[in-house]
Amino acid sequence: MTSANHRRRVVVTGLGAVTPLGLSADAFWRNLVAGVSGIGPMTLCDPSAYPCRIAGELPNFDPGQFISVKEARRMARFTQLAVAAAQMAAENARLDLNKTDRTRAAVILGNGNGGFPTIDDTMRTILEKGGMRISPFFFPMILPNMAAATVSRILGAKGISSTVVTACAASTQSIGDAAEVIRRGAADVAFAGGTEAGISELGLAGFCVMRALSGHNEDPKAASRPFDAQRDGFVPAEGAAILVLESLEHALSRGATILAEVAGYGATSDAYHPVQPEETGEGAARAIRLALTDASLTPADVDYINAHGTSTPLNDAAETKAIKLAFGEQAYRVPISSTKSMIGHALGGAGGMEAVACVKTITDGVMHPTINYQHPDPECDLDYVPNIARKKDVRVVLSNSFGFGGQNACLVFQRYEG
Repeated sequence: MTSANHRRRVVVTGLGAVTPLGLSADAFWRNLVAGVSGIGPMTLCDPSAYPCRIAGELPNFDPGQFISVKEARRMARFTQLAVAAAQMAAENARLDLNKTDRTRAAVILGNGNGGFPTIDDTMRTILEKGGMRISPFFFPMILPNMAAATVSRILGAKGISSTVVTACAASTQSIGDAAEVIRRGAADVAFAGGTEAGISELGLAGFCVMRALSGHNEDPKAASRPFDAQRDGFVPAEGAAILVLESLEHALSRGATILAEVAGYGATSDAYHPVQPEETGEGAARAIRLALTDASLTPADVDYINAHGTSTPLNDAAETKAIKLAFGEQAYRVPISSTKSMIGHALGGAGGMEAVACVKTITDGVMHPTINYQHPDPECDLDYVPNIARKKDVRVVLSNSFGFGGQNACLVFQRYEG
């Protein structure tokens, strides 16, 4: 089963990830399948004054394993995470850029907030010591494009470099955009995915006054409850995940191991509300349909859906409606799970981590669970693979990401079959 697109086919050859469930793609996936939660007490800032005091933070991330101490001090954390994930992805793909035309190697990453913690810290410096005491690297640290720019510089990738800033849809959209760049012949290789490291008092306060976050502080590992009737908000998280994408011809010419194919991509706008999803799910459903059409597939071809599944009351209900609109009765037959049930919501970095999970679902034939699903919600009545992983021969996966501002992006991954 292959795409009927006349454009060049795009395949995935490498995965890199630093996540709350582990500092490699394999560790991340192993813990997802086991139903392990990476959520615990928030330590990256003092949350004591706020109703949410939990987060999905990286366990013992050391940027010095990937970059020099001097370089690391000049980067915001979101950039450090991206560099680590990109280096892992290149290694996993066995991609030697010295043997590749670097001018045809692209870097397209998604990001939501840039250097939020750096902004927070810098403002404190101004208030306490004055503006002339801030870092001269303040701007190159905080700008959202600096993750992609730094990955390009460190890897020596001289092709298209771009940053997608569409909130929670950003890294899914970046993978779709990177696939399009390769399809149209503007690059042979692309590093695509996303990164986010916004856990700070500034970010915490902003989401808390919106009442967007979970208040289940007493049991952090059970706080993220996508599609459960007792869900009360998302859990903030951080992390980065990057895929190596290549044209099929380029991958075959260098003897790469092909993990999956990027078969379809769709993106839409709700044009509805600054933060709330359009309640009927119509805009998200259009993105799903566009992705399936791009892949020349139908809902009956989809074996599994990796949901946006944030654990917020409005989003989970709207996504369920969107899946029903796009799939009809088939919606009740396709298994769905939420990665965010175990890692929380890493905003612009979420879709990249979920893309890694989608590829591993295909290669390993296992669908990870949606944990903490205990109380059925009449508005969310589909098969969310509750609590325990499920084995299945998976050929086609749909990945959903829906961001603030009503920006929707969906990807279709499928098994590579020559």
